[in-house]
Amino acid sequence: MKQIENKNKIILFLKKELNVKNPMALPKVEKVVVNIGLGRVLKDEKFLEIVMRDLALITGQKPKNTLAKKSIANFKTREGMIIGAMVTLRGARMYDFISRLVNIALPRTHDFRGIDAKSLDKKGNLTIGVKEHIVFPEISGEEVRNIFGFEITITVKAKNKEEALALYRAVGLPMKE
Repeated sequence: MKQIENKNKIILFLKKELNVKNPMALPKVEKVVVNIGLGRVLKDEKFLEIVMRDLALITGQKPKNTLAKKSIANFKTREGMIIGAMVTLRGARMYDFISRLVNIALPRTHDFRGIDAKSLDKKGNLTIGVKEHIVFPEISGEEVRNIFGFEITITVKAKNKEEALALYRAVGLPMKE
């Protein structure tokens, strides 16, 4: 399905698709969370700086460190230790990120055949795993020493999975049938 560019066109498409008259009753995207685990930081301290810089370039916003809540001996983590980084996008940055994800990053992903509907939870939130961060155009492939993956969660306000699926199709996310 073709991506619908304009917000008004998306609203008209969803009204027709879901048979809803009130535009306030339509599903909408609330936020996008980009999350990465930093297990490699235990061995390589410089990796944290690289990840923070690249994540800031990709999202256009400074990442927040996530800290360990408990000490776990098997994972060699202590309470208060940095174990991840995350960025929460809302508003214009969120829509810009979704646009770059749909139009640039996903088509550049190796062997990409669409997003499986199993990636949706019961409320319609979508979680996508990206194995290589170099699929985004902000990252130059020649300079990269460490390739890392991250998780993108798109949170929507929808009544059920079907409404959320219609919204994702209207936005242009390539969903598997």
